Amino acid sequence: MKFDILTLFPGMFTGPFDESIIRRAKDKQLIDISLHNIRDWATDRHQTADDAPYGGGAGMVMKVEPLSACIESVKAQNPASTIVLVSPHGRRLTHSVAMELAERSGLIIVCGRYEGFDERVRSLYAEDEISLGDFVLSGGEIAAMAVVDSVTRLIPGVLGSNESADSDSFGDGLLEYPHYTRPPEFKGLLVPDPLLSGNHELIRKWRRKESLRATKRLRPDLLSSAVLNREDRKLLAEIEKEEACVSC
Repeated sequence: MKFDILTLFPGMFTGPFDESIIRRAKDKQLIDISLHNIRDWATDRHQTADDAPYGGGAGMVMKVEPLSACIESVKAQNPASTIVLVSPHGRRLTHSVAMELAERSGLIIVCGRYEGFDERVRSLYAEDEISLGDFVLSGGEIAAMAVVDSVTRLIPGVLGSNESADSDSFGDGLLEYPHYTRPPEFKGLLVPDPLLSGNHELIRKWRRKESLRATKRLRPDLLSSAVLNREDRKLLAEIEKEEACVSC
């Protein structure tokens, strides 16, 4: 998959994209990431990429001319790629959105800065728009990293096992079950017996139950939209009974 990232600060991506899963995906040639400095398309000698807003007000606005030229140049090289603005106006990045983006042939991710884009950039070029949530970042670079990471994990061959992405939190609409590794006891806390049993069916059932328990406790809103089968409903009834006994 091809990622093109348009930014005023390409140096911000040097560390995150040279480590861990992203680096391995690049080494396997499963993804290709290109960084484009928007200032390179500015025509004045100072490479100006922002200006004061019409109507007054605080902050600066990213200029339409260099950003337009940059987008059009990159899009011409990758016509099948989707132009994605990362900004507070976008739909929230979720696992399902990442899955949708992973089906695209490529993403051209445009990072906002200052007070944002000249609105004509959005009108002319935006094919999708993504936000990390209801909070303010200094720019779109961190959001772009999150998009690349979440999408890359879903590309076949990137993770050591395809089951890793399937069992992640939100992979099936629920939070993930707890994980344990050696030692079996630490400061009086024990690894749950089912995980030490060697019984695969018992382990599977325990993990599913704990996934439901964590979701019910921390993100009950997810249960209303999750697809639950008969076993899930039975496990939830057991959880509710256990919780009622504890509170007795």
